[in-house]
Amino acid sequence: MIMRQHIKKFLFPHLRTFTKNPSLLTTATSQHRLYASSTNSISHDPTEFSEKKTTTTQERPNVPVPFLVFNRDMKTRQRSRAAIDKEASRQVDYLKDEVAQRIVDRILDVKRDFSTIVDLGSGCGHIAKFLDENVCKRLIMCDMSDVALNRHADQEYEVEIERKVVDEELLPFEENSLEAVVSNLSLHWVNDLPGTFIQIRRSLKPDGVFIAALFGGETLFETSLQLAESEREGGISPRVSPMTDVRDLGSLLSRADFTLTTIDIDEIVVNYPSAFELMLDLRAMGESNAVINRRPFLKRDTLIASAAIYKEMYGNPEGTIPATFQIMYVIGWKPDVSQPKPKARGSAGVSLKEVLEKK
Repeated sequence: MIMRQHIKKFLFPHLRTFTKNPSLLTTATSQHRLYASSTNSISHDPTEFSEKKTTTTQERPNVPVPFLVFNRDMKTRQRSRAAIDKEASRQVDYLKDEVAQRIVDRILDVKRDFSTIVDLGSGCGHIAKFLDENVCKRLIMCDMSDVALNRHADQEYEVEIERKVVDEELLPFEENSLEAVVSNLSLHWVNDLPGTFIQIRRSLKPDGVFIAALFGGETLFETSLQLAESEREGGISPRVSPMTDVRDLGSLLSRADFTLTTIDIDEIVVNYPSAFELMLDLRAMGESNAVINRRPFLKRDTLIASAAIYKEMYGNPEGTIPATFQIMYVIGWKPDVSQPKPKARGSAGVSLKEVLEKK
């Protein structure tokens, strides 16, 4: 049996290496989709630990969030706890490292010389690993957790690094001040995603670019904890983290006044020995459940039942279980007069009917 700690060498450094061992990992080719079914992802809810409160760049105002789903303070503690165990967290960098490399590929496609790029929810610096002076001169890494932010504080990078403790829901940047903003698998924990998109757009200079990767609605669709919990405990707790689907994401970007937006989707499937190794990896990634109204504990027999259902419904012939991570990549631009615009309706000099009739 291939253990989870061996997965990294197949995932990193690039997707093309995945096909060398299809029994371990399979991927779906990146494709444009108009629709994606809205399913949910599950993550284990371990007992939290207490730590000294971090002083953030800017205190959160005492105003209600439009739709409060996630406990952001708990999410900060989860990320910090994961980063404290450096060895365990390094073992699970494979997913965010892979997505970070794909984000950098998209930055290169822009074909601009950026002096500074802001990385929201940077963690330990997954994107920073793949940057050089051909991409940008300086990277501002921003994360809620100063522990995660400084996990590799002694590591040298090819670009200048600046670290800021920043909450993605309250950005400290001035209007029209940034050339580019990127984010790697972090914004799915934001309560007010439309508000964050608007703040990003305001912070960008005219014709500035926003590039991000978010988990999609089909992420970890195989998980069966809800079924097991219903059978064992007579009800379902909100242990599920709501995910945005591609239709909603496109609408949110348009509402935030981004232009020339594009969305494409990848699916990365990782095989684990059992659901328990998957849960351990999610915890080590800092991706534990942070839904506000969840049950604080999960019964042992419910977990065992969930793992059994998972394996029965989705298990591979060799005894492993698949975990699907749907990744949505978005690119949006702040409006500028230099950008191409569609012609006004009715301004065409030749009708399509005339062209078709000539053929």
